[in-house]
Amino acid sequence: MIDVWLLASLVFVILILLAIARVVAGPTLADRVVALDTINTLMVAVMIILSVVYSEAIYVDIAIVYALLSFVATLYIARYMEGGI
Repeated sequence: MIDVWLLASLVFVILILLAIARVVAGPTLADRVVALDTINTLMVAVMIILSVVYSEAIYVDIAIVYALLSFVATLYIARYMEGGI
C-alpha cells in the first residue's frame, strides 16, 4: 500500500520538474507565475501524501502553512504585475 503512495509522490515530483522547466523557459511573466503556483500546489500535495505514508500529522500542518504562504506570494506577484505596488 505504501508503494502506491510513494509512486504517486514520485509522479508529482516529476511534474514539479516539468513545471520548473516552464518557469525557466516561460515566454511571459504570467506563464512563469502560473508555473510557480503549480509547483507550490504540487508541493502541498506531496506533503499530504508523505503525511499519509509516514503517519505524521505534522506534515499536514506544514502543508497548510506552506499553502497559505504560497497564496499570499501569488497575490503579491499578481499585484506587482498590475503595477499596484
